Amino acid sequence: MGNTGTLFGWAFGDPARERDGGYVDGLQREALGNARETAKAKGVGVVAGSEVFTVLSADDSLVELDNAPGQLVVRCTVHVEGPGAEKLRAEGPMNG
Repeated sequence: MGNTGTLFGWAFGDPARERDGGYVDGLQREALGNARETAKAKGVGVVAGSEVFTVLSADDSLVELDNAPGQLVVRCTVHVEGPGAEKLRAEGPMNG
């Protein structure tokens, strides 16, 4: 498998639609796409099936979302592999 690390992908949506499963599924696809784009830009690949999603909203989170567009945030964490992947860590709100 080689060297592995982690990255985040993000999507932002309408908090009024948080309970709409189809809408949230779309945001999850968008967040995964964002993670894949970030991985590609860093020269690594996403490990298939490694995605884990977290949905945060201002109504049910202790996380400060005042600066998040739409205040509904979907985060996708993925494992990545390839040269230099071991240096990539998804921590806090950033990819480091």
